[in-house]
Amino acid sequence: MLKTRVITAIVMLAILLPALFAASPWPFAGLTVLMIGAAGWEWSRLNGLPGTGAMAAGMALALACVWTLLIGGLNAPPGWVWWLASGIWVLGGAYALRAGPSGWPRIAPAGRLALGGLLLWGAWLAIVQAKVLGINFLLSVFCLVWMADIAAYFCGRAFGRRKLAPAISPGKSWEGVWGGLAGVIVLGFVWVHVIDKQLAVDSPSLYTVLVQSRGWVSLLALVFLAAMSVVGDLFESLVKRAVGAKDSSNLLPGHGGVLDRIDALLPVFPLALALISL
Repeated sequence: MLKTRVITAIVMLAILLPALFAASPWPFAGLTVLMIGAAGWEWSRLNGLPGTGAMAAGMALALACVWTLLIGGLNAPPGWVWWLASGIWVLGGAYALRAGPSGWPRIAPAGRLALGGLLLWGAWLAIVQAKVLGINFLLSVFCLVWMADIAAYFCGRAFGRRKLAPAISPGKSWEGVWGGLAGVIVLGFVWVHVIDKQLAVDSPSLYTVLVQSRGWVSLLALVFLAAMSVVGDLFESLVKRAVGAKDSSNLLPGHGGVLDRIDALLPVFPLALALISL
C-alpha cells in the first residue's frame, strides 16, 4: 500500500508542478477543471446518481467551469461571490454536522447534487483566482490546510482523548484540532517573517496580506480558516458514512478519490478570498 501511495503521489506531482509553475495561469486552470470534474463524478456517485448519470454530472460541472473561463477569463469575480460561498459553508456546514450522517439522506437527491456542484464550482473558482494572485499566495493557502491536517494527526495520536465527532470520524479528537490550530499559527509566523521576507517570492502570502490589512486580528482569521478545513474534512466523511463508503472512489490508487484529497480545501479557498476582499 505504501509503495502504491508513493507512486501515485509522484505521478500527481509530475502532472501538477509543471502546470503550477507555468508562466501562464491557463495550464493550471485547465488541470483543475479536470480534477473538479472528477470530484463532481465522485460526488454524484456518493449521492445516488450511479453509472452514466454520474459521469454526465461530472462532465457538466467541468463544462460549467470551462464556460466560466470563456465568459470571464481569469478576471476576479465580485467579492460577494466569496461571501456567498462562505455563508453556505459556515451555516450549511454547521447544520449538516449537527444533523449527522442520518440526516444527510433526508435531503432530496436533487438538492444534494446541486449543493455539491455549487460548492465544487466555488472552490475551483477560488483556487484558480488564488493562482492568479501568485504562486506564493496559492501555496500558502494549500499549506495552511496541510499543516492543520498534519499537526492535528500527530497531536491527536499523542494526546487525543476527547472525540471530536465520533459518529462521523471516530479518529478525530479535540486535542488534534487544537494542535492543528497551533500548527497553522506557527506556520503563518514563519511564512510572514521568513519566507515572504527572505525569499524571492512572486507575491505576498495569505498570511502577509492578512497581517498587513488586519494586524494581529489576523490570528483569528487563521484560526477560523484552520477550523473550517476541519469542517470540510468532516463534511465529506459525513457524506461517505451516510452511504457506507470508505473512499470517494479509487481514482488515485492508495489515496482514494479526488474528493478525499481536496475535501478540507473546499471551504478554505473561498473563505480566504472573502477575508482578503474586505
